[in-house]
Amino acid sequence: VQLQASGGGLVQAGGSLRLSCAASGLTFGSYNMGWFRQAPSKEREFVAAISWSGDRIYYADSVKGRFTISRDNAKGTVYLQMNSLEPEDTAVYYCAAKVELYGSPWFSFQMDEYNYWGQGTLVTVSS
Repeated sequence: VQLQASGGGLVQAGGSLRLSCAASGLTFGSYNMGWFRQAPSKEREFVAAISWSGDRIYYADSVKGRFTISRDNAKGTVYLQMNSLEPEDTAVYYCAAKVELYGSPWFSFQMDEYNYWGQGTLVTVSS
């Protein structure tokens, strides 16, 4: 299984970036997907999640209204559109996959609830 995150870079405050995470080696449509981020000297934190079908979405309060998560099951890819970026959004962004299981929460804030992780892509927002 591989989750390949891409799209990070350097952007000025107020700008936009679109992150992608391409999955391989798993049945993508059976996994709920999440984005996390880790800023320097901070713990990794939840950013957003999308259900396997795309009909359920959840955002951290810090990004609500600025970030949009989406997925294309045919391409095995999940996206994170980030608008109105702020210096506080500077972090390494990770995608993660959580298998859909009957009776289990479809997403989690806890990293250990996710089955697979990507390698991360760095987003730097300058002021």
